[in-house]
Amino acid sequence: MSIKFGTDGWRAVISDSFTFANLHLVAQAIADFIHEESQAEPSAVIGFDTRFLSDRYAADVARVMAANGIRTWLARADTPTPAVSHAIVQRQATAGVMITASHNPPRYNGVKLKASYGGSATPAQHKRVEQLLRENIQADRAPRLIDLQAGINAGLIQKFDPAWSYYEHLGTLVDLDIISSGELRVVADGMYGSGRGVIGEMLARGRSRLLNIRHEMNPGFGGIHPEPIERHLGLLMSTIQAGHWHVGLATDGDADRIGAVDANGRFVDPHRIFALVLRYLIEKRCLRGRVVRTVSTTRMIDRIAAQHDLPLVETPVGFNHIADLMLKDDVLMGGEESGGMSVKGHIPEGDGILMGLLLLEVMAESRAPLHELVADLLKSYGPAQYARTDMKLTRPVAKAQMVSLLLDAAPPDIGGVAVEEIQ
Repeated sequence: MSIKFGTDGWRAVISDSFTFANLHLVAQAIADFIHEESQAEPSAVIGFDTRFLSDRYAADVARVMAANGIRTWLARADTPTPAVSHAIVQRQATAGVMITASHNPPRYNGVKLKASYGGSATPAQHKRVEQLLRENIQADRAPRLIDLQAGINAGLIQKFDPAWSYYEHLGTLVDLDIISSGELRVVADGMYGSGRGVIGEMLARGRSRLLNIRHEMNPGFGGIHPEPIERHLGLLMSTIQAGHWHVGLATDGDADRIGAVDANGRFVDPHRIFALVLRYLIEKRCLRGRVVRTVSTTRMIDRIAAQHDLPLVETPVGFNHIADLMLKDDVLMGGEESGGMSVKGHIPEGDGILMGLLLLEVMAESRAPLHELVADLLKSYGPAQYARTDMKLTRPVAKAQMVSLLLDAAPPDIGGVAVEEIQ
């Protein structure tokens, strides 16, 4: 079986492994899982991003859900993953499905499985869906399907817009009046993803001036990967410099990740966004709680937490580990180096829209440009450097073998400074 679930669902190349037939198999396994999980009426929320055929894939997932007697809310249009996750909690659904391959190249699509609490399904839940999938294939049980309109007529499928209740919720976490008072000039780069236009809609009633770029529907993503890292943000950087804008915010393909560009056209990575927002929540909003970061995230977070006597927890890579702690403990903020972050009071889900708005609040309240805020951060908590190298593998490599290869090839020093520890 070629269908394997990772830390956040199943992803594959469109028309290779990601086919309608395979999607129906996965949807049936998820439907079986929902029936197992449901304590009352089984229900599901279905959303999708801007990728090729995502709307059709989402409709077919809804058809499978309805054929299995599961009440289904199907998004009317492409929607950020955090909005779909919020809708799951708001509607008390058993689970949710988001059709997206997030930040991956345009040729990919995928299925994100969301649990009733709005965050990613646990590893155990993903394994259970895989097991149900295998059992259905081995027993030659075909997926159940119903005509979309028949499902709507029967009241099993209801189309809805998850955006507005999500916007209202964001308004409880972000002080839009403070942002408005800053009269910031903002460029929002939707990277052709499902976060396109959302930041502008949140700021529309205030005094911010906003320019949207790459906000059209473009399933090819303009030939880039919809990932808000420096090498994909050349247009945002040049737009900032040419128009003398204060800040640029970029969200990935399904808007659960964030990247930023300062007024000088320089990239501000998620590590520094995490640190700036965390410091603000502690010092200006006087909030307390555990601070959670993944192993690949800057140790500057540790120094901020230590200075304010807050407990720090390190997790493996993957926002699902952060989400697990947010459900169990009093977590102030959690984040990872890829740009997924969340805060107290929000769903246990990375949210690029929320983090972009909070960064604007930090800037507006301080009356300082982003590059000065970063400089003050480094002055207060010491320098922190980050670099990332992406390597394309020609064959699968076992995790244990990869770790061994990386450790064996590790340099004894970097720039003449001895390497003390590798994690």
